[in-house]
Amino acid sequence: MKVEHITLAYGNKNILKDTNIQIAPGEFVFLIWSSGSGKTSFIKMLIGDLKPKSWKFSIKEDKDVYAYTEKELLAYRRNIGVIFQDYKLLRSKTVRENVAFAMEVSGYKDSYIEEKIPEILSRVWLLNKKESFVETLSWGEAQRISIARALIHDPEIIIGDEPTGNLDPHNAEDIMNLLTELNKQGKTIIIATHDDRIVNRLKKRVITFKDGKITSDRENGGYEL
Repeated sequence: MKVEHITLAYGNKNILKDTNIQIAPGEFVFLIWSSGSGKTSFIKMLIGDLKPKSWKFSIKEDKDVYAYTEKELLAYRRNIGVIFQDYKLLRSKTVRENVAFAMEVSGYKDSYIEEKIPEILSRVWLLNKKESFVETLSWGEAQRISIARALIHDPEIIIGDEPTGNLDPHNAEDIMNLLTELNKQGKTIIIATHDDRIVNRLKKRVITFKDGKITSDRENGGYEL
């Protein structure tokens, strides 16, 4: 993933100014932003939902993401799994039904869905909870369903928007252990967070933003905001 000379604005406010970021396949990267500075808008840009004012943004090849056809953009988005802070789950449905619904919306056949659900739930340690209703689960288990849904297309890139923001330290550690394991399996992990505990514990690459600029980019970094 290569972002070059990006200027991203929300209304009259510049979120990024002429910024360059390159993330290699298989990296694990934390993005640190000051509160209200636009990290969610930046994530929307990464998944193709928010167009910058100026940019060159490419994945693997030189073709710009915003020059994709609708078919190419759909394929690109299927290669990215997104995890949100608020889970975005159907709370009146079971774990299995939540994952199945996400696959149905994506156009998968019922036979394929039934085949894949046990595999996906096993990857997030929830197979034994597949018939449990979401409202009966812990917050950590609910977030693991979100990760399961992010894995339905077996994406190469997983992006988290404050995935531990609603979790206690124990559940946050479980979620980060899961994401670390997915990274070991070859997934590129990009996490926007304010959780200094996990950043300082994992010692991954840390990119810090302030006032629309990158103020630091460190391997084995810590929380510096």
